[in-house]
Amino acid sequence: MIALYNTKIWKLLSYVIALVLIIPMLVMLVGGVSASTQLFLHLWQTVLPTYLENTLLLAFWVLVLALFFGVLSASIITQTNIVCKQQLRWLLLLPLSMPAYLVAYLYTDLFDYAGPVQRSLRAWFDWQSPNEYWFFDIRTLPGAALMLALVLFPYIYMLTRGAFEQQDQNLIRASRLLGLTAKQSFFRVALPLARPAIAVSASLVLMETLADFATVQYFAVNTLTTAIYDTWLGYGDLGAANALASILMLLILFVVLAEQRSRSGLRHQSARPNLKRELIQLSLGQQLLASLFCWSLVVFGFLLPIILLIIMAAQYSDITQLSALVSTGINSLKVSVFAATIAVFIALLLGLYQRLHADKYRHVPLNISGFGYAVPGTVLAMAMLSTLGPLDHWLNGAVEFFGFTAPGLILSGSLFAIVFALVVRFSAIANGTIISGIKQIPQSLDYAPASLGVNLVGSLAKVHLPILTPTILMAWLLVFVEAMKELPAVLLLRPFNFETLSSQIYQLISDEMLEQGALGAILIVLFGLLPVVLLNKNKEKV
Repeated sequence: MIALYNTKIWKLLSYVIALVLIIPMLVMLVGGVSASTQLFLHLWQTVLPTYLENTLLLAFWVLVLALFFGVLSASIITQTNIVCKQQLRWLLLLPLSMPAYLVAYLYTDLFDYAGPVQRSLRAWFDWQSPNEYWFFDIRTLPGAALMLALVLFPYIYMLTRGAFEQQDQNLIRASRLLGLTAKQSFFRVALPLARPAIAVSASLVLMETLADFATVQYFAVNTLTTAIYDTWLGYGDLGAANALASILMLLILFVVLAEQRSRSGLRHQSARPNLKRELIQLSLGQQLLASLFCWSLVVFGFLLPIILLIIMAAQYSDITQLSALVSTGINSLKVSVFAATIAVFIALLLGLYQRLHADKYRHVPLNISGFGYAVPGTVLAMAMLSTLGPLDHWLNGAVEFFGFTAPGLILSGSLFAIVFALVVRFSAIANGTIISGIKQIPQSLDYAPASLGVNLVGSLAKVHLPILTPTILMAWLLVFVEAMKELPAVLLLRPFNFETLSSQIYQLISDEMLEQGALGAILIVLFGLLPVVLLNKNKEKV
């Protein structure tokens, strides 16, 4: 890194923004520590151990299944001559666009006692009651784990596939010369070399699992996220909810630290790797098994759910639904556009500050601002309420002190709270994208404007921002799509009579009426496909 400028206003603004983004979490932690222990102790003596056990079991099974799906599919795509490899290479990314709670509802509707699968079985075999046959119950903890793994495994597949594709094949050939078989070479060389990528992707899966609310709520699997929600809305105790949120945040912090520790001391294998690989030639039976496995992930993770949604939309859509979809769609667009624009602006400000400023600790604001991604939406909502609620009361008291009419809950009861939460939650995505773009700028282009006497504003306007335009657009789109899909924070912070696509669909799912919101669900999935397409294009360019 180089340092060209020493603007005090830029430095002050960067640290202030980072502090503002981290304050809600600090307030929540303080509130959780200082909260009344009566309700918390009651929960601990009754249901909290079960909630904690369910959370850990869910995280374990999701991770096991996602690792199995993701690592095995990445291995098949990169190491073998499987048929339709180029098509499967990007099709396996599609489940990322499906919200887990949508998949959970669709498969419950499909496999439930009153669903078409069991109705067909009873008709074919002339079964009259459930006592005459056995059928699995999908609305269980293992069922919830499977639903989450089906939509989260592409994180592991994508990063592991990239790691396999970038490995130095000279190391693989050397292991073969030393007498290892292709299978032994994979397990002893290729797989250990991919461990950093697997660790990173596994931590993402764990964070998304611990943050999930709608899937476990719908499946009646009580976890810490549902406990936070119930404690606040059911018992009306924000302090106890903060305490539970603090426990969940500590769990996620443990995941992050464990992931970083697992990668400590690991080094890249070669600066100039040989990427030309020799593919494992599969027999006919192996081709069938490998193809069946990969296509099953594509079908059950994306194709079947989207087909079911299209059928629902075709059967139940009408003008009333379209008008409601326009209203909620505008709300979603409004919130997502604000959040994406602010998050990208902050990422640019802090990313360029880290690149160009002379401050010795110029990396600190950027690191702090990205912490929110590790915080689940439910926890983040608690943090916002703990911070903005008292601030609203203070502002109202101050306004009334000077003889004016109190403005009401202008912070915690408006779109400000939602947008603020989304910016905190997804700043890390904008930061990572912008930083990756900044790293592609040659350092000579940083020095050139300064050597010609161009000031900071001129350098940014004429050199850095034009070069970063594609990166800025990608960062904006990624945050926009994530904001469109976010549910827990929106569900808890939205003003009265304000619905987004995600909150409306969740309400319909809770009422067993997803058919009425199938069009909105399809719209969310289509938006979710945009970053998948971008990710695939970027991988193809590498």
